Amino acid sequence: MKSKIAVAALLLLPLAGQYAMAEEVTTKEKSSISASAELGMLFTTGNTKSADIKAGLNIKHEEGQWLNSLSFNALAKKTETEDDTGTENFESTDNKWSITGQSNYSLEEGGKNYLYGNLYYEQDKFSSFSYQTSASFGWGRQWLKNETSSFFADIGPGIKYDVLRANTSVTPVIAEEGDSAVIVQAQALYTTQINDFVEFKQQLVVKQALDSDKNSVYKSETSLTTKLIESLQFKFALRVDYDTEVEEGFENTNTETSVTLIYNF
Repeated sequence: MKSKIAVAALLLLPLAGQYAMAEEVTTKEKSSISASAELGMLFTTGNTKSADIKAGLNIKHEEGQWLNSLSFNALAKKTETEDDTGTENFESTDNKWSITGQSNYSLEEGGKNYLYGNLYYEQDKFSSFSYQTSASFGWGRQWLKNETSSFFADIGPGIKYDVLRANTSVTPVIAEEGDSAVIVQAQALYTTQINDFVEFKQQLVVKQALDSDKNSVYKSETSLTTKLIESLQFKFALRVDYDTEVEEGFENTNTETSVTLIYNF
């Protein structure tokens, strides 16, 4: 009887091995695409009534020597105001969204150097620009990679196109106007795992116009992310955007402090 059980076990070993290999392949296939959704909300009542919503979506695809990423972010804010007749209305005081896409191609299998292409588009209803867009390509390198930290940086030429917002409150009326510029774009991303639950991330983006009278853009985002459960994270972030050339009545520097939940799937 024992010999029969042993023979049966030996016959089942190849099937178990094939099942394990199939499961491993499936896991690898699933891990080539990762995505996360981000959401944060703030509602206030009493003397001031307002509603803020921040949302984001990040998708990453990695296969062979290719790494592709797509990021979407949106922010909306409404605040209750009172007109001359005493009627209370909710008025938009912040409304913007942006989308960024980038593809990296590693120059060698498992190597540190890569070529990249980057596209960016942003609309901000309350900025000096109706929209801003840019495209860039160049060379990058993975300068640091270990069990807890990583540092990526890339640089390359590109072009930026800003559309200045029309101003009908002045005389003569200022019409909407587009302005293009040749730029040098540099990006850096540093990530470190402080412990098993907390991650620190610092990202910098520079879009330097070659002409001194053209608008240059500088962006920084600093964040701390805490793991709550395997698929849910808590994120605190500080973002700073700086434009060198803006219309009169607008600020060069804009900051955004946010607290959001991130769901990974």
